[in-house]
Amino acid sequence: MAETKREIERKYDAPTDHFRLPDLRKVPGVSAVIDKGVVELDAVYYDTEDQRLATDRITLRRRSGGDDAGWHLKLPVALSEGVRDEVQAPPSENLPRALAGLVRSRVRGDELIPVVRLHSSRDVSHLTGADGSLLAEVCVDAVRAVRADGERATAWTEIEVELADGADPAFLGKVEKRLRKAGVERSAAASKLARALEETGAARPPQGRTSAGGDTAGDHVLAHLRAQRDALVELDPAVRRDLPDSVHQMRVATRRMRSAFKTYKKVLDPAVTEPVGEELKWLAAELGIDRDREVLTERLTGRIDAVPRTLLLGPVRARLRIWAVARRQGSRRHTVAVLDGKRYLALLSGLDTLLAEPPLRRPAAERPAADGFVKAALKDHTRLAARIEHALSLAPGTERDIALHEARKAAKRARYAGEAAVPALGKQAKRFAKRMKAVQSVLGDHQDSVVAREALRNLAIQAHAAGESAFTWGLLYGQEQASAADRERELPGVWERAAEPKLSAG
Repeated sequence: MAETKREIERKYDAPTDHFRLPDLRKVPGVSAVIDKGVVELDAVYYDTEDQRLATDRITLRRRSGGDDAGWHLKLPVALSEGVRDEVQAPPSENLPRALAGLVRSRVRGDELIPVVRLHSSRDVSHLTGADGSLLAEVCVDAVRAVRADGERATAWTEIEVELADGADPAFLGKVEKRLRKAGVERSAAASKLARALEETGAARPPQGRTSAGGDTAGDHVLAHLRAQRDALVELDPAVRRDLPDSVHQMRVATRRMRSAFKTYKKVLDPAVTEPVGEELKWLAAELGIDRDREVLTERLTGRIDAVPRTLLLGPVRARLRIWAVARRQGSRRHTVAVLDGKRYLALLSGLDTLLAEPPLRRPAAERPAADGFVKAALKDHTRLAARIEHALSLAPGTERDIALHEARKAAKRARYAGEAAVPALGKQAKRFAKRMKAVQSVLGDHQDSVVAREALRNLAIQAHAAGESAFTWGLLYGQEQASAADRERELPGVWERAAEPKLSAG
């Protein structure tokens, strides 16, 4: 069973091989420095042949020795602040399934092989406060690294200061101040692995997840698509770990790519991008099962919380909780199954191929980016205007709800076009995207109300069948109807402010 902990630490280069720590009892807040002895650690680090994990600052090792022997996967959170999430699994011959899933979007179907072996002789000290609580663990590591083929080795000494669980991160700064007085400087290497790969000559050149910038429309569109592809890959482990907002952000990345394929048809050949776009549509829909459940549950919970207690008739909260848990269990299993499937991996590989050999269309792809982005954004804006005009011409009801939902999709596409244009057009593109987002928000809340009403109707039917009062569910249904009507009245004013896009290439 894998366990996760948040690791906050700083690394320092020891000034000499026989470095000894200064008196850390002089660090403010430290009452005692407890010698915990020396432990021998032996770790083999794994990666793909082209070192995709190392490129993304991810480390995967199998370690023996110490009190946490086993498999360790470290995922970056805020590397500049020394924050990573460490996922641990017990010792086993093969990589545990839970950890394999977390690196799958990078590794795909390729083999994980040993790249370097590190032996560390670790001298451990605990810094404790006046109440005896642990503040930080300080380790002086004498490290010897050997390349997997055994042909080259290197050695160094470093200091690690790891914050204790629940301790104030500012405490690390106090320790660092004391270490600096002893001539200790921050390590330039991001990790032991990074230093070992570099000094043993095992490091591989980065494999082109990014590219040099340019000023043509093709350059900017490809840069935007690469950023979304990278986001998709990076969010995969977060979705598997069920981190907040991860499903939503992953879904947004798929939609931005698909939207770009449609918006920039003159730059990228649609005969090549459309099949990939259909797969992105499939993935967004699959992710939507989990995301839509999350949004709907939050909305209904908020509605119930706002109802006076005297109007909550029957086991309303309990019924919603049971309904939400049942939907969540199914949606979570479904989402992980999708990410474990061959179709998803084929999509990631397809994106890599498309970006490695982009189907650029000339002359549009070679024109200045500003010209291309203005034309594309204005075209999406015109499309949105037509859909809003059509929706508002319809009488309130199901047909109008559907038309407003289609307008919402157009608003989202126009917003994404504005966001993609920011590197080329600057502030005017930001203003355009902000106005499109305002329209999208109104239309989005309207659609959420449509979905919520259907859920409330089903909950009312379930309550009635169980002999419970359906009064509260009807009350909430009425509130959602009123909310939708409010959004419909609000839309013309919001659209009036967004109707003049004010975009130019000059």
